[in-house]
Amino acid sequence: MTKDKPDILKKILDYKIEYIEHTKRKISPKELKHRSEDCPPTRGFTNNLISNINNNSPGIIAEIKKASPSQGIICENFKPDVIAKSYEAAGASCLSVLTDVKFFKGSDEYLKQAHDACKLPILRKDFMIDVYQVHEAKVIGADCILIIISALSDMQAQEIVGVASEIGLDILVEVHDREELERGMMLRTPLIGINNRNLHTFETSLDTTLNLLTDVFQDRTVVTESGIRSREDIELMQKNNVNAFLIGETFMKTEDPGEELKRLFFN
Repeated sequence: MTKDKPDILKKILDYKIEYIEHTKRKISPKELKHRSEDCPPTRGFTNNLISNINNNSPGIIAEIKKASPSQGIICENFKPDVIAKSYEAAGASCLSVLTDVKFFKGSDEYLKQAHDACKLPILRKDFMIDVYQVHEAKVIGADCILIIISALSDMQAQEIVGVASEIGLDILVEVHDREELERGMMLRTPLIGINNRNLHTFETSLDTTLNLLTDVFQDRTVVTESGIRSREDIELMQKNNVNAFLIGETFMKTEDPGEELKRLFFN
């Protein structure tokens, strides 16, 4: 039996169901599917991330994030195209762009702007609960989608992964604990994101990643998410053979997110 969803996640998912139904009335699932089939090939999110790691560089997924439910507005001077260029120049492997409107002040347009401003592959960071969103991700320029195991049943996750794979989108599977990790690894996707944030308390602990490492299949690449704030945090992960990082707030709270990326990883 799966555990209860955190209150904030329930609230987000309830809203997301209504939001998607509203969107479907604007563009039908059939029309959106046709549009996704006409899109150009994706940029190879997983390949780019792993290639950087294999070349002894950190695999950095740099996040473009305006706000969060726990922090409120994170970045006042929010220009996704400028931030994307800054991240690319600083050595990011990939980008992550929040598209959830209500809770994270994100937008599909922000992802489009980032896509047009740089050549990096982009993760659509959202709460994916319907295959409609998978086709939507392809249409707006995403190269990868996020699957949050705590938000989905196994059947839902498998369906979303199947459709994403069919249309050439990569997948980052996000887990928070051992039970979710076991479920996530059954999806047979190369990337496992371990989120260090407790969704019940919003506190972060890097021990979450470290404690789960021994149970991750050797053919998977671990991406540590949330709570990376210092050079010491990065070195701790690298000493434990974790070389892929998804970082948002630490970069976005500074005046120049790309410069902060460069300072933490490459100085």
